[in-house]
Amino acid sequence: MLNPATPDFVASLNLPTGTLKEATEAYLTEPRGRWKGQGIVLAPSSTDEVAHIVKACHDAKIGIVPYSGGTGLVGGQMFETGPTPIILSLERMTKIRAVYPTENVMVVDAGCILADVQKAATDANRLFPLSLASEGSARIGGLLATNAGGVNVLRYGNARALCLGLEVVRPDGTIWHGLSRLRKDNTGYDLRDLIIGAEGTLGVITAASLKLAPQPANIGAAFMAVHSPKAALDLLALAGDHIGDGLSAFEIIHRQGLDFLTEVGPEVRMPFDLIPDWMVLIDVGLPRGLDPAEALTNLFAEALEKDLVTDGTIAQSAAQRDAFWAVRENIPQANRRIGSVSSHDISVPLSAIPDFIAEGAPALAKIGDFRINCFGHLGDGNLHYNVFPAPGKTRADYETERPLVKEAVHDLCAQLGGSVSAEHGIGRLKVDDLVKYSDPAKLAMMRAVKTALDPHGIMNPGAVLA
Repeated sequence: MLNPATPDFVASLNLPTGTLKEATEAYLTEPRGRWKGQGIVLAPSSTDEVAHIVKACHDAKIGIVPYSGGTGLVGGQMFETGPTPIILSLERMTKIRAVYPTENVMVVDAGCILADVQKAATDANRLFPLSLASEGSARIGGLLATNAGGVNVLRYGNARALCLGLEVVRPDGTIWHGLSRLRKDNTGYDLRDLIIGAEGTLGVITAASLKLAPQPANIGAAFMAVHSPKAALDLLALAGDHIGDGLSAFEIIHRQGLDFLTEVGPEVRMPFDLIPDWMVLIDVGLPRGLDPAEALTNLFAEALEKDLVTDGTIAQSAAQRDAFWAVRENIPQANRRIGSVSSHDISVPLSAIPDFIAEGAPALAKIGDFRINCFGHLGDGNLHYNVFPAPGKTRADYETERPLVKEAVHDLCAQLGGSVSAEHGIGRLKVDDLVKYSDPAKLAMMRAVKTALDPHGIMNPGAVLA
């Protein structure tokens, strides 16, 4: 059993001035408004301070909720009920410790905001390719803890693929100094990969060695209207043939997302005069001597010949490319303004995506009247399949249907060999789903690891594993 954190416990830590923070709404609510947290907020400024706090919590059997940018969508950063925990915020740990341009490596504190890491890489004429809508507030520690994805996974991989080493405070307060810059290291278990994606349940990430990439010399983008999700999938294969490793992102978008933008904003410039039912946003980065516009024009020409596309527009400038991406990046904000009944971050094998989309709508129609906004990273099989109220209704009108919607979507995903968590993690929202859809042997191994590394169960209690 865990004990509650108290003011007397915090006072006994003798922490430096500025470490204790007011537990404002910023720490106690999450973006979708479905979770309400509690806790005493501490914001240490160094790894040693983190270790001191964690050891004290370990000895006193007090729960710790690691807090990064607060952008998580599955409740992993919220502790609703139970003994008051310590909310351990890394907001003051924001140092870029070192940049090694010739190695394509950067070492950063876990509290660094993603946009700042991207800028530091750019300043060194390098690219840190992790990119997602919340990059202005999401922090590196949380992104690694959830193995975040984003729009460039197709080319560069998710957060796990972009990390070479970690510094981690273990649940007993000891520090693992694992900030390796090596790309080859076969000395035993890969503890880095164990911590990445563990959502703060096995330790606190305090720093990371990140993998950088060369800046593409020439970048470009195009919107193409396609007949169907199957045509989009065929276009993805054709794009790979034309552009190869230069294909950075391949996003599928349904017209419902653009209709939401028109309905509630934010205001963006639409890519087509007549919005098609399905479209894809393609982004490319090519080396010197290769022209993205020419490559995309050639792709469109062959796709038109093969009857995969019906219309297209190719960015003629950096500003137009940014305008294309503004459409995609503002869809989640429009979604929040509408208010979803149930949102789903799922992945299925690429070839199963058309079947999932075709079978999903009829399955939901048996439950009620909904609008479906399906969009996401077609290049890596990750769909954001979000279900919204019918016009004139709000999500409050569907509280009884919400569990049924989630179950129908996740059941179909599982039937097609998919995952009910593609890039947002398990958090507290999907704890029961993990049990329902996982191999029992996998769960047993996960529980054994958790028990071995965190025997008191203080690290993010209730997240991932109940």
